[in-house]
Amino acid sequence: MPRSTAARAGHRPATVPSFLAKGCLVLSRLPRVSFGTQVLVGLVLGVVLGLVARSMGATGDNPNWLSETLSIIGSSFVTLLRAIVPPLVFLAIVSSIANLREVTGAARLAWNTLLWFAITALVSVGIGMVVGWVVDPARGAGVTAADAAAPGSTGSWLDFLTGLIPANVLGLSARGGDEGAVSLSFNVLQILVVAIAVGIAVLKVGKEAEPFLTFTRSALTVVQKVLWWVILLAPLATVGLLGNAVVSYGWNTIGSLGRFTVAVYVGLALVLAVLYPVLLGVHGLSVKQFFTGAWPAIQLAFVSRSSIGTLPVTQAVTERNLGVPRAYSSFAVPLGATTKMDGCAAIYPAIAAIFVAQFFGVSLGVTDYLLIAFVSVIGSAATAGVTGATVMLTLTLSTLGLPLEGVGLLLAVDPILDMGRTATNVAGQALVPTIVAKRQGILDEDAYNASRRGEPWRETGADEAREVVPATA
Repeated sequence: MPRSTAARAGHRPATVPSFLAKGCLVLSRLPRVSFGTQVLVGLVLGVVLGLVARSMGATGDNPNWLSETLSIIGSSFVTLLRAIVPPLVFLAIVSSIANLREVTGAARLAWNTLLWFAITALVSVGIGMVVGWVVDPARGAGVTAADAAAPGSTGSWLDFLTGLIPANVLGLSARGGDEGAVSLSFNVLQILVVAIAVGIAVLKVGKEAEPFLTFTRSALTVVQKVLWWVILLAPLATVGLLGNAVVSYGWNTIGSLGRFTVAVYVGLALVLAVLYPVLLGVHGLSVKQFFTGAWPAIQLAFVSRSSIGTLPVTQAVTERNLGVPRAYSSFAVPLGATTKMDGCAAIYPAIAAIFVAQFFGVSLGVTDYLLIAFVSVIGSAATAGVTGATVMLTLTLSTLGLPLEGVGLLLAVDPILDMGRTATNVAGQALVPTIVAKRQGILDEDAYNASRRGEPWRETGADEAREVVPATA
């Protein structure tokens, strides 16, 4: 039969499917780039593009097309993550709190979580003070009294009460802007309180609440699937976030506060590379497995500078990579995102307070150092809902009676320091639930010790909540 007749008869030449099959076979044999490698490539590419943008004359105040593109890519990713936070926190807590059938078991988990928050914060602030004494951060600083300026917002010991009570059932707040624009924000601590109340109500209602609980679990599965799709964009987002950081801040600002910057990063490094590994080793947990498991959240925290924006990733890796049961992680990780800040609330305030005291010629005594430790352990809870390094620093300075104008001296390097602070915060927010779960006998050690296979986490079977059966005290 002529070829034209065969074509009209609907027959394909035999070579076409054979060609497609061979093409698919070749593609399947190509080496697959792991997620971790993609992120590392994104880090390098972000620095390169940031430097290129700066060489083209771009600055934080005078952007060009390349820096604007990097900024949009990075900020869009963080915005997507922040949009997922409210439904993820609410649905995860409500749908899984039913697994915490025994009130005594749930209370023990909560108590141990807060206790280890305090223990790690106390040791971290001790590290910060020792580093401050040794490095002498104010010596040779290139700032003057003219750079001193009081911050626009300050920390207060009453902030915990205002942050704890929900303004509405969703924990949302609205603020009017220019030209009639309205922006919405949320308070994770308030969402946590509302979700716990609803979860307990579901338990009390019993069978009549089963349809609601079924819907909540189904909705959580959908939200987690969307989260998975968003996380796959992380390598691209890393390019934008880090590239924009290089454009906006550069590295030349470190010079005026070089010793202070070094002191903060040394303190953060000691917490990450010494304190956390020691705690993991004491509890018989692999240091390598923890950091490879928590790495997606840690690296995102470093480039995004947002513990809240990183919260969905932190909760996902804590549960799926580190083996912490969902019923517990859905409570501990959001709580940690608002109150567990070894970088912002321990290392940084300790060294910054020593810097401000040295700069203004104020001598600190034993009582002052005890106050620094007290504020670091308790203050992060007191400022929950209005978290931030500046808030914690102002709370520390006001408690010590040091001038709040000292905050203005450190603003030049704050964004650069914030990268390391946030990464340390998030690492601690994943560490404490892992340790508590191990101590209570509910840690899935098979998941903890599993091969990562280059993925941010294992998707298979991840939507099944693990039953939490706390070990007896």
